[in-house]
Amino acid sequence: MNRKKTSLPFILTALSILFASGIVQAQTTLVTVDLNQRTGEMKPVWAWFGYDEPNYTYMENGKKLLTEMSRFSYVPVNVRTHNLMTSGDGTPALKWGSSNMYTEDAQGNPVYYWHIVDSIFDTYIERGMRPLVQIGFMPEALSTHPTPYQHSWKPGARYDEIYTGWAYPPKDYDKWRELVYQWALHCKERYGEREASSWFWEVWNEPDGYLRGSFEEYCKLYDYAVDGLLKALPDARVGGPHTTGPGGKRGREYLIGFLEHCIRGTNYATGATGSPLHYIGFHAKGGPRIIDDRVRMNVGTQLRDVERGFATVASFPELKHLPIIIGEFDPDGCAACSDDYSPQNAYRNGTLFSSTIAASFARLYPLAQKYGVNLEGAVTWSFEFEGQPWFAGFRDLYTNGVAKPVLNAYRMYGLMGGDLVDAHSSGMVSTDSICKNSVRGQADIGVLASRKEQESAIMLWNYHDDDITDVPPACITLDVKGLRSPQVLVTHYRIDENHSNAYTVWKEMGSPQQPTPEQVKKLERSGELQTYVSPAWVKVTDGKISMSLELPRQGVSLIKIDW
Repeated sequence: MNRKKTSLPFILTALSILFASGIVQAQTTLVTVDLNQRTGEMKPVWAWFGYDEPNYTYMENGKKLLTEMSRFSYVPVNVRTHNLMTSGDGTPALKWGSSNMYTEDAQGNPVYYWHIVDSIFDTYIERGMRPLVQIGFMPEALSTHPTPYQHSWKPGARYDEIYTGWAYPPKDYDKWRELVYQWALHCKERYGEREASSWFWEVWNEPDGYLRGSFEEYCKLYDYAVDGLLKALPDARVGGPHTTGPGGKRGREYLIGFLEHCIRGTNYATGATGSPLHYIGFHAKGGPRIIDDRVRMNVGTQLRDVERGFATVASFPELKHLPIIIGEFDPDGCAACSDDYSPQNAYRNGTLFSSTIAASFARLYPLAQKYGVNLEGAVTWSFEFEGQPWFAGFRDLYTNGVAKPVLNAYRMYGLMGGDLVDAHSSGMVSTDSICKNSVRGQADIGVLASRKEQESAIMLWNYHDDDITDVPPACITLDVKGLRSPQVLVTHYRIDENHSNAYTVWKEMGSPQQPTPEQVKKLERSGELQTYVSPAWVKVTDGKISMSLELPRQGVSLIKIDW
């Protein structure tokens, strides 16, 4: 992490003890944190990532990004990818990938090939990461409609063009079950039973859209796959259905129907009542739009999906205890749709993306507490795209090996953990209000705070749905109590237009598409998480410290306190 040196006046402004009331103006936001008041565990629900194109995993920038993720996360990162079973030669394309794990000989006998999928999983395991193993999509030799098989979708094309032969049910369910059994058995032999059983496994992705078949066909697909998986790995954790958002009628009804099937339905593979289910997955997406020539986010829609999903799970007493994985938790629906064809996606290069991540992930904790459910993780569907222009407007964390501002939001979350503690902001919009109305009136000047044995981390953000940054910054007074040391070391990290922001630096360079090696090095440094001011020791009085700072619109700060 790069620490910028700043002059003493800035240190005094941002970090020193403040008792002079003249510094606090009428519109100052008061943020209070009580480190003695634990409110729950701060699960690292953010340490989950995913992408469509699995073959990017073992490419240079893919390995570089995965290494970075493994370093800033204090727990093993879980990685979810599509197309692990898709037929092809391993050449990636947008919204495409392949492993060619299953073909058939001239007599129709199965031929298994594990090299490509092993290259993907090996890359994760070498970094202490875990795959969230997606059992999908359908190999060409098993598809009921094998041709055309590989799509040729590009940004700007109709999304429905992606649904080709890979999206259909199997023509032979026994061969489908055997394929899953052989794959799981291979993972058991290659990585060890304990390791492979520690992963989460899932069957398909968004069957209410990504499967060209009926609801009953999905349940049959699920039952046969799970039967094969558990014969090889009896202790594996498998779930689904990873449907689209429960905020919509289709996604909610599909989720309910699937849960009913797992509890009371007839298992298509075994004839027994019900089907094994060890976790529940669904997706949650926002919906940005262009309003008056600017981007307007809709984090309310995204969180409404979460709330209704939690409520649905909570309505099943038999399942309420199960882990929930929000398999895709994103501000919009298409990572590979660039802003050239979808101008509402222009938020992705700058700080609107990072502030959205800060504000939305923080709301998952109170929503899970509200419904008494067991949230395990929320997958950010963002990775990196090979061979694309610099800052092309894709929903990614890297551009040509350089971190975008949004990655620094996850680096900040990586500095948190332990217990959540009591934290309030006078400028924070309530979670209930955001679920109903998003953030369209006052800005959401919010706070999330955690505590470990000898450190605390306080995240602050100044978020609004509208991409308007030419407004006065928020003046924040932060009061922290519950400190039991005579002095503490305060470090202030910041994401804004001028900190932790390679996009600003790239534009200042003239937006080069072929930057020099020196420019690339500068971009890499500017993409690191930076301190706003130099770390400073602060005296504790009566167990308290107080500090003031200004936080610009769409800015995010992390105040780390060590003692």
